[in-house]
Amino acid sequence: MGMSVIISVANEEDAEQILKLQYLGYQSEAELYGDWAIEPLTQTLESLRDELAARHVLVARLGDEVVGTVRGHVEEDGTARIGRLVVHPRMQRHGLGGRLLDAVERQLLSEADVASFELFTGHRSLGNLRLYARHGYQQSAVREVSRRLSIVTLAKPVHVPLAATA
Repeated sequence: MGMSVIISVANEEDAEQILKLQYLGYQSEAELYGDWAIEPLTQTLESLRDELAARHVLVARLGDEVVGTVRGHVEEDGTARIGRLVVHPRMQRHGLGGRLLDAVERQLLSEADVASFELFTGHRSLGNLRLYARHGYQQSAVREVSRRLSIVTLAKPVHVPLAATA
């Protein structure tokens, strides 16, 4: 019988596995843009531990192994910023990225007054762009970082149900 992937809140003991997964998962992004100095590949364990204490970090576990992760936080203006969504290469294209995205959105909504969600990715990261579009995100800005890289910001409003009128 196969194991199920379980999504839960990350704890400090997950830090090393998250960092290793992040390093593995962002290799393809680094190759795509010809830049191995991107922050996910240079982040320190201490910096990640600080994020675990300050932000919402979720992990997807297959048994004891962390096979996916995502982070988020809500700014004072109600914008929920989501980042570092990464899934182990062998687990990609099975819906786990979408499950993590949905889970972090629910987590942020349950703990803060969220007006909208926002995330970003590189312009060549077509798989990421497709995933975010499937989950209701739309392009809101593009910022050229270099001749090789433009950052695409995507946003999704939070739909608040209208109160019933008498």
